[in-house]
Amino acid sequence: MQRTTIRLMEDFVFAALEKCPLFAGIKRNTIDLCLSAVPHSIVDYDCYEVYALAGLPCQYADIVISGTLVCRMASHGGKLVEMTRLHEGHMIAPALLFSTDNSMPVSVETETKVKVLRMTKDSLLKLIDLDKQLRMNFIRMISDINVYLTKKTRMLSLMTVREKIAFYLNRRSKEQGSLTVTLDRSRQEIADSFGIQKFSLIRTLTEMEQEGVIKIENRAITILIPQALQG
Repeated sequence: MQRTTIRLMEDFVFAALEKCPLFAGIKRNTIDLCLSAVPHSIVDYDCYEVYALAGLPCQYADIVISGTLVCRMASHGGKLVEMTRLHEGHMIAPALLFSTDNSMPVSVETETKVKVLRMTKDSLLKLIDLDKQLRMNFIRMISDINVYLTKKTRMLSLMTVREKIAFYLNRRSKEQGSLTVTLDRSRQEIADSFGIQKFSLIRTLTEMEQEGVIKIENRAITILIPQALQG
């Protein structure tokens, strides 16, 4: 891990910050002005480096500038469930920063080389006090995370394997604007995100293809009967 202080903000850093919900609707010059008023730095992580371990406190307000981090939760039996992936523009665990118990519920590891913009909690607090829109964005971001976690918990605990696959395909179809969904992750990674075994995922996908609901071609899955995937 390497840390450098920002002197002149580079374009790629601004491009990532403009994707962050914290700065939604805020012009680049305003972002620059607000950040210049609070201490911050750029921190670099290598590939497959531990960013945080479950149980340790969340200490920093970090925003991903580049790269991918994977957040995993371990069961009592040692099984790892992928909770989410963080990419360019995501803030890492903002809901924990000011909570009474700010210990990380997940372990976070880099999947690629990662660069983050780092602020302390005090710096973030000062930042959101500088601009009304920033403050509202932070509140909305925390609220959206709560909604996401509620949906994720429902999927992991209440949905069958088939329902999980339907939920995933419907979401990806909407994101990609097509009935042909291109998978950007391996079958194992998708199974981990569902909290299921890989063979259960493959078996159910095969059954759905045999029923004519979907068509599978390597990393592309075409939804043939959309209504069959509705809950």
